[in-house]
Amino acid sequence: MDDIKVMARAAKQRLKNNFWKDCKKNFDLNASEAKERGVSEIKVKSSLKGRVKSTIRGEKDDEFYLRVKQLLDTEGEVYDAIGRLTDKEYYEKLSYEEKMRYNLDLANRYNAALEKYREEKSIGVKI
Repeated sequence: MDDIKVMARAAKQRLKNNFWKDCKKNFDLNASEAKERGVSEIKVKSSLKGRVKSTIRGEKDDEFYLRVKQLLDTEGEVYDAIGRLTDKEYYEKLSYEEKMRYNLDLANRYNAALEKYREEKSIGVKI
């Protein structure tokens, strides 16, 4: 029962803060910009819908993605991105096998974040 009350309060707060008005304005602005640039409006709207849903659920971009995004925005794609994103203190405590596993996991996470970053840049989503 408490969960329903929390969700209701959050919905009421979104209404008070003009969340939906801002979303509509954002949709229209991004759709018109996409149309001017020749990018698919449907792709842009789909991306925005996903972001609105995650905002409502309370999800935020994870810290790793934000670090990757900051790296790509400031320096672009660099050859040593995995090394720059490595947690040095943690890495030094690992055994050889754990280090290899950590590197593979980090590389997979980086590739996923890079793909998400490229998709956002290609459609020019602004929120």
